[in-house]
Amino acid sequence: MSKTKTVVACALGECVHVAGVMNFLRLAEQAGWRTVFLGPSVSPEQAIQAAESENADMLAVSYRLTPETGDRLLAQFAESADHLRSKGVTLAFGGTPPVAERATKLGFFDAVFNGEQTYEQTLAFLRGEDIRQEEEGSFPQTVTDRIRWKSPYPILRHHFGLPSMEATVSGIEQIAEARALDVISLGIDQDAQENFFHPERQDPRRTGAGGVPVRSAQDYRDLFDASRRGNYPLLRTYSGTDDFIRLAEMYVETIHNAWAAIPLFWFNRMDGRGPWDLEGSLREHQKVMTWYGERGLAVELNEPHHWGMRDAPDVIYIVSAYLSAYNARAFGVHDYIAQMMFNSPPGTSDVMDLAKMAAILAMCAELENEEFRIWKQTRTGLLSYPLEENAARAHLAASIYLQMALKPHIVHIVGHTEAHHAATARDIIDASRATRRSIENTLAGQPDMLSDPAVIRRRDELIQEAKITLQAIRNIHSGDTQDAFIDAKTLADAVSRGMLDAPHLRNNPHARGEIRTRILHGACEAVDESGSRISESERLAEFL
Repeated sequence: MSKTKTVVACALGECVHVAGVMNFLRLAEQAGWRTVFLGPSVSPEQAIQAAESENADMLAVSYRLTPETGDRLLAQFAESADHLRSKGVTLAFGGTPPVAERATKLGFFDAVFNGEQTYEQTLAFLRGEDIRQEEEGSFPQTVTDRIRWKSPYPILRHHFGLPSMEATVSGIEQIAEARALDVISLGIDQDAQENFFHPERQDPRRTGAGGVPVRSAQDYRDLFDASRRGNYPLLRTYSGTDDFIRLAEMYVETIHNAWAAIPLFWFNRMDGRGPWDLEGSLREHQKVMTWYGERGLAVELNEPHHWGMRDAPDVIYIVSAYLSAYNARAFGVHDYIAQMMFNSPPGTSDVMDLAKMAAILAMCAELENEEFRIWKQTRTGLLSYPLEENAARAHLAASIYLQMALKPHIVHIVGHTEAHHAATARDIIDASRATRRSIENTLAGQPDMLSDPAVIRRRDELIQEAKITLQAIRNIHSGDTQDAFIDAKTLADAVSRGMLDAPHLRNNPHARGEIRTRILHGACEAVDESGSRISESERLAEFL
């Protein structure tokens, strides 16, 4: 068994500012170090003596006062502590940028921190890696490896795609250089998603509508090449709405698709985003899940929030999330990314949001085994942002703080500009900084919001209601397979017969759109004509 390393840390001389020291030690503990805090105003001799008596592997000192006095103090410290080097002790310094600049020029310290380093860089140093991390090999290039490497911090993702290739390539370069994200989700325009292999179906007037107009495999390679700098972020994109396997093959070959994002019920004629009917698209989506699963690549089903954004009740949101995980496992996916979009629909309270997500995780946990791992991904509601910029920034920070109660592995940042315009590279970098601060606050110590009695009560209620909906789906099963939950015909029938329904689907040829919903006490509930809540037993009585 390897020896636990020890770090001794303090503020030197007359400096009493220790917040930075404490943050460093908190990260050291997360990295597995034993920590010894000497406090403020420690003389160089005391610091050195403590490092020797504690048999320290690292001595970390800080000074945050004037550079001139810091200069003299650090020179004195370096002269006195030089013998520690021969004993293999690592020496680190942290301070304000002007003092850190003097410390760097001194050439004595193994690492100098001036407050600009990301927590990834600090953790890398504590793990014995190069703090500069300039090479691609320093950054894991699969999503599961990156999650494990960055733990306990979640990896960060943001959607990005501008209406021209040139602007998108430049933006990816900026985002990567700023080390703002771990994953850039390419926003591809609708023609590329639906008609990539069918140029005769493309409409020049729609070029750039909804994202970057990629038109060749080389375009994808160019986007990937733009990311080969900074912290070498992963790239990923959606599965498209036609030619699913051909697109999957190209995505993996060109951008090394970090994970697939595949819907279950959507991206077809029901939502106007693809040529397939509902049952046909279900079968195709199941095939592409199998394709990714056979290659050991992670898969996300970007499903439940599509119901939430169409004002479906919370119970249908949960049922669709469970069916997504169920199908992913059934069709050979090993690493499943469970996406949970908060604030959908807008008006949902924090208590009800947490309860809904807790219900999803509790139900999906029953599916986990050695061959099927669930990775949690959270995000802010697309439709929940206010237009005013300061209010939008506040909403982003508050939403991320709430999401962290679930201890997500991936935080999908939805930028604060969402209500006004598609995010630019600068917007994404700013949103990333706000997100990081929220995350750091929670990891310093966050109340256990999932233990709130109101959250537990609502979670348990939703689980019971969801089981009723799932039983109703079993009861209509008449498809080709023995399992109702993976049978495309049964799942399509569940939509066409109104078991899975949303108010926004009214006048839809594939769905009923007859359900009524209302926000009641912060929850999105199915209601009757008078606006009173109805249970799933009442709503689905004819199927039960």
